[in-house]
Amino acid sequence: MKVKVREAVFFVENQKVFGMRILDLTKGDKNCLVALVDGTPRDLSYILTGSENNIEVLGFNSEIGRETYWHTSSHILAQAVKELFPEVKVTIGPAIEDGFYYDFDTGGYNFTEDDIKRIENRMHEIIKMDIPIERIEVKKTEAVEFFRDIGELYKVEILEEINDEYVSLYRQGNFVDLCRGPHLPSTGYVNAVKLLSVSGSYWRGDEKNARLQRIYGISFPTNEELERYIEKLEEAKKRDHRVLGRELDLYSIHDEIGPGLILWHPKGASIRHIIENFWIMEHLKRDYELVYTPHIGRSKLWETSGHLDFYKENMYPPIEFDNQEYYIKPMNCPFHIMIYKSKIRSYRDLPIRYCELGTVYRYERSGVLHGLLRVRGFTQDDAHIFARPDQIIDEIRSVVEFAFFILNSFGFSDYQVFVATQPAESVGKKEMWDEATNALKRALDDMNIDYNVDEGGGAFYGPKIDIKIKDALGRSWQCTTIQFDFNLAERFDITYRDKDSVDRRPYLVHRALLGSIERFFATLIEYYGGNFPLWLAPIQVAILPISEDNIAYAEDICTTLKNLGFRAKVDKSNEKLNAKIRDAENEKIPYMTIIGKKEVEQKVVAVRRHGSGDLGQMSLDRFIDILNRELKGGKDH
Repeated sequence: MKVKVREAVFFVENQKVFGMRILDLTKGDKNCLVALVDGTPRDLSYILTGSENNIEVLGFNSEIGRETYWHTSSHILAQAVKELFPEVKVTIGPAIEDGFYYDFDTGGYNFTEDDIKRIENRMHEIIKMDIPIERIEVKKTEAVEFFRDIGELYKVEILEEINDEYVSLYRQGNFVDLCRGPHLPSTGYVNAVKLLSVSGSYWRGDEKNARLQRIYGISFPTNEELERYIEKLEEAKKRDHRVLGRELDLYSIHDEIGPGLILWHPKGASIRHIIENFWIMEHLKRDYELVYTPHIGRSKLWETSGHLDFYKENMYPPIEFDNQEYYIKPMNCPFHIMIYKSKIRSYRDLPIRYCELGTVYRYERSGVLHGLLRVRGFTQDDAHIFARPDQIIDEIRSVVEFAFFILNSFGFSDYQVFVATQPAESVGKKEMWDEATNALKRALDDMNIDYNVDEGGGAFYGPKIDIKIKDALGRSWQCTTIQFDFNLAERFDITYRDKDSVDRRPYLVHRALLGSIERFFATLIEYYGGNFPLWLAPIQVAILPISEDNIAYAEDICTTLKNLGFRAKVDKSNEKLNAKIRDAENEKIPYMTIIGKKEVEQKVVAVRRHGSGDLGQMSLDRFIDILNRELKGGKDH
């Protein structure tokens, strides 16, 4: 049997490991957190039977190691809360992408900042005590009785949904939790921990259920790692699109209009127009055809598509008139399919590529709405490709290449690619799913693109390729989705006339390169921290006259720049020059031109660059040349 502990690999005779704990092999090394036994994550307290083929002991640098570390941290959090607030009921506390959280039923009480400090201090005490963490396997009926006796009815509810005869509990001191595990050997394996925030949540995410208090936290093996993470959080706060959106006057959300519904202010709308115009022009270059579709459709359309069977909980209730039910569209696909069906298609016509910046509406629970990232009304940069079987691999490759071009154009270059497979609830036969999934994988393989498999992550109507971009802080953002789908082609009975005069079924590819305009805009705001590149900046040049006598010349310059296609404005306020410069800097306008008596007399401009300072006096022609060279270097659009 091969046993890999960190970098060392040991070969152990079966008779020597029988009855031994994996923990005995690590000799208490706190860099060894969890084991992978024949592919299954296990506690280090796992007792070897001698039949194992491969054991790998993992540390914090592995995904499973971090998840185990953070999951144990959530149990330490729950223990601390129960010790300080015995009346609180515990629910669930998973590890998440960056840290952990635990949800508590506080009976309506809201944790205060002082409470959080007390809880965090108690966590440190529990960690210092180095309490052993023990896995206990009991009958489900015994677990139900135990949690009912101590009043933890949320655990009872979870247990009642489990079909297994035996379940696992984890005990650390007097605290016992229901959990599959694995966990660290003791609380002392956790070192640096920090509680980050408190928010409201609902049991099982349902607003009809009890309102809970969710405490978020993070932990690391060293204080240095924690400090770096906190620094990154502080930088993320500065880049928060919700804060910058307000400060830069880009967009707003109002309760009077409705949660998750966006008002695009002039500056935000200007950037949106630039994005959309670039998007349209690049699609037309690649033989896409632009279409527009309505915002509502009859219920029969959504029955045919399967949305009412598989997606109704995300749709708004029907609108009834003329004895008909209409639904606000959650997706654009059925409309594009109906355009395709409007006439007979020949094999010579394919591929057909329809594209649309189509606004859709989906019901998102109020608890998950988040600025521009999770909204209820948004515009997808949508397209649907109808292709013959012999064309589909090339089409997928072309879409992937197009996606990288688009994302690169906005400054992104670090990607993660995923192939998402068939979920539990889906339409279509398994062999159809396998064929579609293999086509996506083959396209990526042909392009030598590394990808991960997201098991069960596909939509109900087909597998997909997801491309996530990484921002300046290393965070991942979901953007591009390329969805292979021949289920809708079958449901809508769409065909093309082949060269042998036989009607055949085309393949259908759904794709969105930016994901949605709203989400992508949030990504841009945070990626650039509001300092948009010149080609995207809503105002490229602020013209600052020092006095009223200089306004006429300032307006002449503004007119010249606008006639050349630049976005410029004159600050005619009565503020002093320093105040005008400060305002332009706060608005993150790339360039400022200072206009005083000397500039008027010499017919020149004094130029400042945002964040860089004074560039000196120069002729207007030279300044225009600087602008053009920066535009050409930053983005040829």
